[in-house]
Amino acid sequence: MALDLGTKTIGVAVSDATAMIARGVETIRRKGIKNDFIRLEEIITQEEVDTIVVGYPKNMNGSIGERAQVSEVFVETIKASYPKMKVVLWDERLSTVAAEKILISADMRREKRKKIIDMMAAVVILQNYLDSLPKKEKDI
Repeated sequence: MALDLGTKTIGVAVSDATAMIARGVETIRRKGIKNDFIRLEEIITQEEVDTIVVGYPKNMNGSIGERAQVSEVFVETIKASYPKMKVVLWDERLSTVAAEKILISADMRREKRKKIIDMMAAVVILQNYLDSLPKKEKDI
């Protein structure tokens, strides 16, 4: 599962059983960390998740800014809640730009793009992660 964390939403994506193809699940409207985790728990259970890839929004120069620090704190919260879960911070630079290009090329209207852009960014993050795995590790 991949998460694209925003201040107002969390984009969620999961992989297929072969860990080769990422697909969007939903965009969670954030209503506090407790409610975020209630919904994430439902998805983790439903999708039988064993790895969570969290987008790590480094600055373009590679430095760690405020948003990246928020992701680090979120990852620590996940690890505390799911000590056996593999959790990975993944460089998400330009993932939203890539997601936007995909949606525009699909001729999607701006209003619709706005609603699903975070979910599509999570798809891009997860697909990049999956593509980086050696063939034998693709058991997510």
